[in-house]
Amino acid sequence: MPSGLRSPRRGQRQISDDEAQTEDMLGEEYDDGEATDDAETAEQHADGGMEQDGLPEAPTSPFPPPGLKEISSLASWTVSTSKPGCGVAALRSPDPALFWQSDGPQPHLLSLHFFKLVAIVHMRVCLDFAADESYTPTRMQFCAGTGLHDLIEFAEMTFEEPRGWIDVDFSGVGPVERDGDDDEDEEGEIDWDGRPVLKAFLVQLRILENHQNGKDTHLRGLQIFARDKTTQEGAAAPDRARQSTAAVAAAAEPSATPRKSKHAASRERGVQKSWWMEDPDLR
Repeated sequence: MPSGLRSPRRGQRQISDDEAQTEDMLGEEYDDGEATDDAETAEQHADGGMEQDGLPEAPTSPFPPPGLKEISSLASWTVSTSKPGCGVAALRSPDPALFWQSDGPQPHLLSLHFFKLVAIVHMRVCLDFAADESYTPTRMQFCAGTGLHDLIEFAEMTFEEPRGWIDVDFSGVGPVERDGDDDEDEEGEIDWDGRPVLKAFLVQLRILENHQNGKDTHLRGLQIFARDKTTQEGAAAPDRARQSTAAVAAAAEPSATPRKSKHAASRERGVQKSWWMEDPDLR
């Protein structure tokens, strides 16, 4: 076989050494580019900046703030209107890609009926203008009370292309006992003991207007929080454990005063034993 040609396999043509070297170089460049693209894609997914179908990813559901617990499950959720498949179940889903979509005239109402009186210290709603556009609320009211007959508005908020989780304004509930800078400790955690408390059986959210004069609305999430007493009890648990250990140790130590017998104690109290309480005599 002439030099410079490879032995052909079945079904393949003969190629020169130059052509083989060119194909190898192109293959290496293609593999490197593909690996680089995969790495960039993984990094974008990790950073949450990857776009799908030309739209940014939906905001993820965050964890409750430290010292609070989510109490939305204690309530019965009702909406004024809803599209099929976009009702309360979609709104309560932890997936922010799902949403409640109304199907009727404004205002659109979302009511939460709690089975007991709750003390609310924090609320937040999830909106996504990038995905919803004209379905995104631009003005919302928040009311609370013991029932539908005595609802009182405690907050009204306006939005301009909102995206993500937004805290509800609690300034109308009551004054904050401490200044804003003093509420946070060194780790940035808020001291919820100094925040106003909203006590209610019923919380109602009213969507009055949408962006671009939209009719129906999209709401992707609502979370309601109360103080988590278990964290405070968990902090006090070591102290109670030390106290109980000390009490057990004190009970286990022998007493300096000798214990008196039952008969001696009964004689001191003036109780006389009956004949049937005495030990039998052996004759």
